[in-house]
Amino acid sequence: MTVIEQKTVKLTNGETFGYRERKGEGETLVLIHGNMTSSKHWDLVMENMDRAYHIIALDMRGFGESTYHEKLYSIKEFSADIKLFVDAIKLTNFAIIGWSTGGAVGMQFVADNPGYCRKLILLASASTRGYPLYETNEAGQPDLTKRLSNYEEILQDKTRTLVITQAYETKNKEILRMIWDYAIYHDNRPEEARYEAYLEDMLTQRNYPEILHALNTFNISNQHNGLKAGTNETSKINIPVLVLAGEKDLVISKQMTNEILEDLGEKVTFVSLKGCGHSALVDDLPQLLEAITTFVQKQEETYQ
Repeated sequence: MTVIEQKTVKLTNGETFGYRERKGEGETLVLIHGNMTSSKHWDLVMENMDRAYHIIALDMRGFGESTYHEKLYSIKEFSADIKLFVDAIKLTNFAIIGWSTGGAVGMQFVADNPGYCRKLILLASASTRGYPLYETNEAGQPDLTKRLSNYEEILQDKTRTLVITQAYETKNKEILRMIWDYAIYHDNRPEEARYEAYLEDMLTQRNYPEILHALNTFNISNQHNGLKAGTNETSKINIPVLVLAGEKDLVISKQMTNEILEDLGEKVTFVSLKGCGHSALVDDLPQLLEAITTFVQKQEETYQ
């Protein structure tokens, strides 16, 4: 039987992080979730991955069981929280798996904190150049000539911010289900009880506009992304990186994945997840786990 413990830890900045832990004697994996999710959404991985792995899935500030005393507006601030978290539980020498927004946070963490993370796995990750957000035209499509440029514009965005925020405030899980059925679970869905638990978990998010702003303004490349110049912090990522991209992902475009590959260069191993969308965890869990374990084991052999 798989034992997954739910825990909390107080950070030195006054916030408290919730996290899930599955103990193991092998490699430690730190799982960073994406937008509209939390550590809860890693349950299939934690239940089914090889028992040798020690797995820790955290709730970022403003998600799940974690507090949200002070608002955050940048991926770098979320990365700083991760540093406080791993220090609080005395964790070093681990691999990070970052899904979607969690990929951006993972990249920033590795750039900011050399020596902590040995391997980085990016699953359906936001680009090194951010996740651009645009105004919506009358046809309901993004107007690529009008990029949102500040937090105030994000707050007024009708197709994302206002819809999701209202769904959270009114606890309208059917709206959330409709969005996820269209964008993420368009081919495969979790079994109903698990899906219902995911939807309930989504309602814990308290920072949706801030996350959108953080993604829109993120850029650690050496390129200008149309909104701001890059910080070139990709040059500080000097560990092996696995990039996993679902070939049918409707959330992360092929262009975004190609930007990661271009900006990280020879550090990257790329795997296209066949038949998968944004959630390979549901679309094809065995394929996802095989890709992760193959990469981790190969890199571990390299270290030895």
